Amino acid sequence: MSAADITAAVVVTRAESHDGPLSSQLRSLGLNVLLWPAVRTAPPAGNSLEQALARVQDFDWIVFASRQAVSAVIRWLPRLPQGVRVAAIGRATAQVLRSRSFPVDLLPNEANAASLVNAFAAVGCAGAKILYPASSRALPTILQGLTQLGAQVRQVEAYRTEGSLLDADDCRAWIDREVIGAVTFASPSAVIELERALGPPHFTRLLAQAAVVAIGPTTARALAERGRTAVLAESATLSGLANTTHRLLQTRP
Repeated sequence: MSAADITAAVVVTRAESHDGPLSSQLRSLGLNVLLWPAVRTAPPAGNSLEQALARVQDFDWIVFASRQAVSAVIRWLPRLPQGVRVAAIGRATAQVLRSRSFPVDLLPNEANAASLVNAFAAVGCAGAKILYPASSRALPTILQGLTQLGAQVRQVEAYRTEGSLLDADDCRAWIDREVIGAVTFASPSAVIELERALGPPHFTRLLAQAAVVAIGPTTARALAERGRTAVLAESATLSGLANTTHRLLQTRP
């Protein structure tokens, strides 16, 4: 690998393998990838999801904010009862739902929780019973927003988001060499856990030396809280994250 190639290395902080979707897209654009999976998903604590899905026919809506939530629900609910409608955040989440023959009745234009709440406000949800299978680290935006609109929301833990075991010494060595071109973040949890794994000094150095790309405004906000303004992906998708990263590296001096 030449020195020029090394300087174009891109850190992927989401949980995926060498041939994962973001890594594959970055490589297809001619970039070298460093896999630093800062987070991982684990089964939920307790059986609240299973209990809720056993009475899924009592709900008017199910809200999916991630593909991980879809996978968790489909494990217990391979088919959706008639009359239960589905709302999703993001085209990727909607695509997974449709591939499993789940209808997507509400899909906001922007892939974030606030847009979902606004979409519900437009169609009306007062009095509706809504099931929200969520991450253990889900922000309160959806629960609070839909409740304020008059819905009865039951939020249950569908999966846990945890820190992953990184080889922090190896990561710090890459940072010390100052050869990282960009770092990508697909969730606020990845920001939090990478900072924890590296330690604040090396995390700050990484953000200072590399282009920082966030998949959406919530993730960007987590970076802003740590003093770094991120570039937002051209769309809140992994393709958008990859394309924006590629463009930034092409234009960096």
